[in-house]
Amino acid sequence: MHFSRIAPATQELEIWSASERGFSFVISNESSDGPGLHGTPGFVASWRPIHINKPAIRVSGSPFRTFAEAEKACEAMLAILTR
Repeated sequence: MHFSRIAPATQELEIWSASERGFSFVISNESSDGPGLHGTPGFVASWRPIHINKPAIRVSGSPFRTFAEAEKACEAMLAILTR
């Protein structure tokens, strides 16, 4: 799975997305204060089916300390979803 950064109007937001096998995954970098998304500090990963209009589901373990950890968790979730 290849994540690409979503380029917002402001570079203060850090959001990446990837789609594979009918599922969409998003990783966002959150902090407790300052610019960008607010939440528990770390990289929050979520997923949803592409063709079904449902809210995203947070990947277990979020938030992660690093982007690489969040990416690995998304790949593991995809493996579970496509079994």
